[in-house]
Amino acid sequence: MSNRRNFLKYSGLAAGSFILPVSVSGSETSTMIKKKTGKPASMKLRFRPYDLQLNHVFTIANSSRTTTPVMLTEIEYDGLIGYGEASMPPYLGESQKTAAEFLSKVDLSSFSDPFELEDIIAYIDSLAVGNHAAKASVDIALHDLVGKIVQQPWHKLWGLNRTKTPNTSFTIGIDTPEVVKEKVREADIYKILKVKLGRENDKEMIKTIRSVTDKPICVDVNQGWKDKQMALDMIQWLAAQGVVFIEQPMSKLAVDDIAWLTQNSPLPIIADEAVQTINDVAAASKIYSGINIKLMKCGGMRNAWKMANMAKALGMKVMIGCMTETSCAISAAAQLSPLADWADLDGNLLIGNDIYEGTKVVNGKITLSDLPGIGIRLK
Repeated sequence: MSNRRNFLKYSGLAAGSFILPVSVSGSETSTMIKKKTGKPASMKLRFRPYDLQLNHVFTIANSSRTTTPVMLTEIEYDGLIGYGEASMPPYLGESQKTAAEFLSKVDLSSFSDPFELEDIIAYIDSLAVGNHAAKASVDIALHDLVGKIVQQPWHKLWGLNRTKTPNTSFTIGIDTPEVVKEKVREADIYKILKVKLGRENDKEMIKTIRSVTDKPICVDVNQGWKDKQMALDMIQWLAAQGVVFIEQPMSKLAVDDIAWLTQNSPLPIIADEAVQTINDVAAASKIYSGINIKLMKCGGMRNAWKMANMAKALGMKVMIGCMTETSCAISAAAQLSPLADWADLDGNLLIGNDIYEGTKVVNGKITLSDLPGIGIRLK
């Protein structure tokens, strides 16, 4: 019974929350491996850089790019491999160089039990300040590995109902009217669109989209609006255009203005850049309607799980989001999606060189598989 309690604790659940769907716990697994080999198995970390190629130029309020650098990780343990990923768009301040420097410090050889997630992730976090995407790449690989050991996907280990996954939005970046219309047509199967705003052509963007579709829209301003009254006027206009919520309308530093905007807005105001880790959630609950949780910002699946539950306890809406990522990190985030009010997990759909197969989008809805771990396989 003690082994079962330990696994429940490491899974982020209180004892009694669910029944472990297999009879082998982490400690029992390690014992069997030791008997088979004569010594405890150890974990080995590998990593390599990879560049994601975007299908279209991706433009937001303050930047444009055609590629996104990532670091792909693997943790091998007793013949099993867990996969992870760090996605590092330039504005996050991480790079393949910083990720490689951080991951070179990671030594998992002293941990003989992958189920000791709390201790392992605390060790990873202690190696350096920041480096959240690099840390997420280890966390995701660990979760994938543990799920493969017990032969269960993480949404089941967390006790989540896979039928309750939300529709994912599909992102339309800032562009010319002709390209915007093309992107909307490409997004035909999606039930909701996410539109990037924050420049002088915001109304033109929305009018262009409304000329070809009446689907619900969510708006991401990426801190692009500067004046709270202008922002409120714009939100009132957007509400009449079928917009569902507004993500990070003003600078994360404009705390008082955003609190006023949230109080007066007819639409929910969701924090993105303003909420990075679990340490930001409590303060955000006094300013925003909800939070956008991204594995690359918070350090991985374990922290995202904690953030989602804290936000819900504080009465906030929860959105599960992403960067431009392969199906590895997208599938990891999707394991949490039954907890979310909204999801923006289209990062793998925006690239042309994904090397994994994972979570699918069927008629716009995130569809989780029964593949163990984070639910992926190599193409």
